[in-house]
Amino acid sequence: MDTKTAPTGETTAPFGQRWASRLDTRPEQRGTAPAATVLRQLGDVDLAVYRAVAATPTPTLDGPVRRLSGAADRSRLWLAVAAAMATFGGRPGRRAAGAGLLAVAVDSAVVNGILKAVARRGRPDRESARVPADRRVLMPASRSWPSGHAASGFAFANAVGQTLPAAAFPLRMLASAVGYSRVHTGVHYPGDVVTGAVVGATVGEAVGWGLWRVHAVPRLSLGSRRGTS
Repeated sequence: MDTKTAPTGETTAPFGQRWASRLDTRPEQRGTAPAATVLRQLGDVDLAVYRAVAATPTPTLDGPVRRLSGAADRSRLWLAVAAAMATFGGRPGRRAAGAGLLAVAVDSAVVNGILKAVARRGRPDRESARVPADRRVLMPASRSWPSGHAASGFAFANAVGQTLPAAAFPLRMLASAVGYSRVHTGVHYPGDVVTGAVVGATVGEAVGWGLWRVHAVPRLSLGSRRGTS
């Protein structure tokens, strides 16, 4: 039920190992050996954590985690959260929902339109890692790095948090759970999720701050005029 393959010509080697190999092929560049060693070791850790998660029996968690991963496909989870905020949160809720959805849209353009195209990292090999069949979701045909699910979740959470600070922590916890679900189901390396979270958080902060400035500057200007009249 799961085995779409990544685009041909791509490798499923951990990202750090790929860049280490590239540095190793350029002996004329002095000083690259330490960097290649660090990248290779990070790649080894990435793969080891992926395999450790796959090898840990979690029959009680497998179903809920698989469903959570599926709920976040195409950002449906964040659309549902935004709809609830807009419906029950009043004007602040509507503003926060709008900020969150704008951040998801910007994040999607950055991750899918730029980073995945540049990185060209293939998906993990679930068969060799022996990821249990009960955990598996459909293997995406898109490239693996960075995790779009993790990026969207943190973009939404951080943008919302600029308007509704009280919502930031629970939304980040939910985004973290979604990110973990992508490793648990075998479709991402942990490094994909970590970097996706960083990218998404950065985009969310930028979008949230930008919208805050748009709303705050007119109020400050109005207040300044009143103070000088």
